[in-house]
Amino acid sequence: MTGRKRNAVVGQSGGPTAVINNSLVGVIHEALQHDEIGRIYGMLRGIKGVLNEDLVDLCRESPETLGMLRDTPSSALGTVRYKVTDADYDRILEVLMAHDIEHFFYIGGNDSMDTAHKVHLLARQKGYELQVIGVPKTIDNDLAMTDHCPGYGSAARFVATAIRGSGWDTMAMGESSPIKLMEIMGRNAGWLTAATALAREIPEDPPQLIYVPERGVSLEKFVDDVRYWYGRLGYCVIAVSEGLRNEQGRPIGEASGTGEVDAFGHPRKAGAVEFLEGLVGESLGVKTRHDKPGYLQRSFTALVSPVDREEAYEVGRAAVRAVIAGETDKMVTLVRQAGPEYVVDMGLAPLAEVANAEHLLPPEYLNEEGNGVTEALLDYVRPLIGGPLPPYGRLAKHAVEKHVRPWPG
Repeated sequence: MTGRKRNAVVGQSGGPTAVINNSLVGVIHEALQHDEIGRIYGMLRGIKGVLNEDLVDLCRESPETLGMLRDTPSSALGTVRYKVTDADYDRILEVLMAHDIEHFFYIGGNDSMDTAHKVHLLARQKGYELQVIGVPKTIDNDLAMTDHCPGYGSAARFVATAIRGSGWDTMAMGESSPIKLMEIMGRNAGWLTAATALAREIPEDPPQLIYVPERGVSLEKFVDDVRYWYGRLGYCVIAVSEGLRNEQGRPIGEASGTGEVDAFGHPRKAGAVEFLEGLVGESLGVKTRHDKPGYLQRSFTALVSPVDREEAYEVGRAAVRAVIAGETDKMVTLVRQAGPEYVVDMGLAPLAEVANAEHLLPPEYLNEEGNGVTEALLDYVRPLIGGPLPPYGRLAKHAVEKHVRPWPG
C-alpha cells in the first residue's frame, strides 16, 4: 500500500476479558509503525461510537498509559451489545467518510464479527474503500475458525483456581456443607466449564462432576451422580455451565430465568445452579451451597495467563499487518501447530464464516458418562493457562493410637 495516509478506527464490543486491552494496544503499537496509516481513532462503546461520532484520538495516548493498559482488565474504550440495523448503515458510512477512515478493526466475539462483516458489506455496496478486520475475543472460546480465543486462557486459569480453592473448603467442611455447585459462564459452549478439570491433582480431587451444554443430562442422572460421589467421599463438588440443558435440549432451570434477551436475541442465562442446588438438597437431604463467580471470571487480572496476554496482543498486531497486506472482511485466527511443543501462528478466516457460528466442545473431549472431560481436553487447555497451578499441601494424617472409649456422638 502506497500513496496517501489512511486513517484507522478500532473498537471493542461484547463482554470484556482480562486481556482484551492487549489487543487494543497491539493494534495501536503496530499501526504506529506503518507510514501508510494516519490517525488511529478509538470508537467509544463499540459501533455506537461510530453512530454517535464519539471518537477519540489514540495517537495522543502516552506510551506509559498504553503500557499500563496491557495489565488492565475490561474494555478501555467501553463496550456495547448492539445489533446494527438497516437504518444505521448510511450513518455509519457518513461518519467513516467524514474522518477519512479506511481501516476498521473490531475486537469482539461472534456477534461482533457479524457487525464487522456487515460494515464490510455496507462499504462494498456503497463503493467506499474500507478494509475491515475482526480481532477475536471471548472467554467462552466459541468463535469458529480459530483454535482458541484470546481471553479464554485467563478465564480458564481463574475458574480452575476458584473451584480448586472452593472445593478444598467443601472437603474440609464435611457434613456441615458437603455439596457445592459452581456456575461457570459459557452460554451454549462448555469450554470454560470443562477447564475446571485443571483443578485436580489426583482423580478424586474436586470438581468430581462437570456438566456442559453440549451433553444434556437428565435430572435423575444428575442426582445419582452426586449421590455416588457423596457416598464415596462424604462430599461432592460440581461444575455447572450456565447454559446446561436437559436430555431434551431445554435449559435447566429456565423457569427461574429472567425471560430477557440481549440485543442479539440471546436469552439471559439465570437459574441453573440455584435450581440444581435445590434439587440435590431435597433429593439427598443434605446441606448444599453454590458459588457464582460471575464477572470475576472475565476480569480477575491477578490470574491472567501470560500466554493469553501475549496472544491477545499479537492478534491486534496481526490485524494491522493484514490491512497493510491488502486483506479485508477477515478475522485474525490462532492456528496451533502439530507437535509436542505448544506453538501457534496467526492466520485469517473469512468473517462470513465466523459471524454467528459457534465452536462447541467436540465429543472426544467429553467422557462417556457426560459428567466429565477426557485427557484430550486437558491437553488442549493446559498450554493456554500459562503453566500449572501451584501444588497444594496434603497432610499425611498419621493416626494416633486411641486410649479411651469411642465418643457416642
